[in-house]
Amino acid sequence: MATQTTNLLTFRPAKRIQQSVSAAYEKRLLIWMAERTPAWMNSDHLTSLGFAAQLLTGAAYAMSGFSRAWLVAAIAFLALNWLGDSLDGTLARVRQQQRPRYGFYVDHILDSLGSVALMGGLALSGYMSPLIAVGLLVLFLLLSIQSYLATYTLSEFRMSFWSFGPTELRLLLVAGNLALFRVQTVFHGHFKLFDFGGAIGIIAMTAMLLFHVGQNIVRLYNEERLPGTDCQ
Repeated sequence: MATQTTNLLTFRPAKRIQQSVSAAYEKRLLIWMAERTPAWMNSDHLTSLGFAAQLLTGAAYAMSGFSRAWLVAAIAFLALNWLGDSLDGTLARVRQQQRPRYGFYVDHILDSLGSVALMGGLALSGYMSPLIAVGLLVLFLLLSIQSYLATYTLSEFRMSFWSFGPTELRLLLVAGNLALFRVQTVFHGHFKLFDFGGAIGIIAMTAMLLFHVGQNIVRLYNEERLPGTDCQ
């Protein structure tokens, strides 16, 4: 018990940086929902719901190659994923039941596992080439690793990059699913719609990764300069 108390006293949660386009509106909505969530439901229930919904989204994408009706199911599962993944932390804060170490670890390991299922489903759907899906997955995981390392070294947890966060990603997937009912290829059939969007995503995520890695390296170098390395 003494060790547990000492760990809680010495642990300092990182500053959360959320600057996505939808952040301000989403925060107000989530607080409103948290205040009306039934007492029997807790953050663990919501975390489980978000994870299960992400797995089901991947499964729906995999099945969408047989029937486009599964694209509609994927939209429903994305909505449930948003609910569980976004509301769990807000509910804990509203009820003053935060478990910062447990919550951070569980949330983000499940996010990583769920992203593998999601991109795996897209790779099997036929709407996105496996190479594009793998490229997006690798960059998502690299951006996640960058965020976790920055959380440890800078005490700042960045939840969005260049005004783009998880909610915006879900909205893009929803828009893409709906678009697939009208058009599946672009540029006179030379590219799959999701391949084109995925290629743009790979370029943008690569730029985000390089920018933030470079920025953090320079910041850490300046904050931990060795004696005698200052410019004269």
